[in-house]
Amino acid sequence: MSDPVAKSETVLALPSNMTPSPVTSKGHPCSSLSVTYISRRKLVEVVDGLLGVMTLSSTCTKPCVHSSSDEVAAYNAWLARCPSALSSFDQIIASVEGKKIALFLDYDGTLSPIVNDPEKAFISPEMRSAVKNVAKFCPTAIVSGRSRDKVFEFVKLKELYYAGSHGMDILVPYSGSQSITNDDKEAKLFQPAREFLPMISEVNNSLVEATRSIKGANVENNKFCVSVHYRNVDKKDWKLVADIVDNVLNAFPRLKLTSGRKVLEVRPVIDWDKGKAVEFLLRSLRLDDPESVLPIYIGDDRTDEDAFKVLRQRNCGYGILVSQVPKETEAIYSLRAPSEVMEFLNSLVRWKEQSP
Repeated sequence: MSDPVAKSETVLALPSNMTPSPVTSKGHPCSSLSVTYISRRKLVEVVDGLLGVMTLSSTCTKPCVHSSSDEVAAYNAWLARCPSALSSFDQIIASVEGKKIALFLDYDGTLSPIVNDPEKAFISPEMRSAVKNVAKFCPTAIVSGRSRDKVFEFVKLKELYYAGSHGMDILVPYSGSQSITNDDKEAKLFQPAREFLPMISEVNNSLVEATRSIKGANVENNKFCVSVHYRNVDKKDWKLVADIVDNVLNAFPRLKLTSGRKVLEVRPVIDWDKGKAVEFLLRSLRLDDPESVLPIYIGDDRTDEDAFKVLRQRNCGYGILVSQVPKETEAIYSLRAPSEVMEFLNSLVRWKEQSP
């Protein structure tokens, strides 16, 4: 399924020399944003210690049936710092007074459950309905590590905005319009890593071939990043997966490695992430006035922390972490699972319907 406005989209790409400079056309509301390289040596998540990162990612993500009193106490202490967005709903709504909510949603683990086969991470009809309904009242965007096309195929809602590849592939309306639902509306693609496409394709092919003999390994091309899923790989083979990714990446110094929930991701070394994608969308949709707009970002992965951090630093908006276990986070609130995300979205809809 292709983009609903593919026929009329214009690509906004970086200059070939990748120098820090505006990347959008004159007059565009995001013209003050720029994208720059960052030194690979400065990255916190590098290939060194990869196996340790993989092991950490494998820790229990569901509360144990027989939780010890210490575990229960630790979780309750964490909830005191990062309370439930459901139990705090009235408090959240109180801060919305006179403002519009701008809603940003991760996909995997937020709108859909984490599943063994990433190709089968389907959104439920009930969740799709909840997202569709909330989007009637709030500008709503999906910000995912998946390719933009793939996440659109899952969600199938034209009334949303989509940022794929961790925000490196964003479809935005043209000339400040807040609608891209009609085929006759011109839209623009913002792709700060466009020049990396041939390199990403090469890395993808190399990783597919190199991991072919590892049972359970799954390499996913997400257009501007490559995801190596090891959720279904026997733990004794994790080191082999790490060595393969390490060896392939050594030939590409302009690419970096990050990690998620039982997935390793190869991405361009540019100063761009989900947090910057949220800032870009707020500006392009003319929603960057903190006096009139309250952004809310809901996500479950460490890549969502960049967006949580942006909202915290702006001192405007709320990050909501989806997690069943205590985690270090920049989020203000928490939800336990996609089922609670749906409950929160439905609560927003009921609140808006009852508002005068």
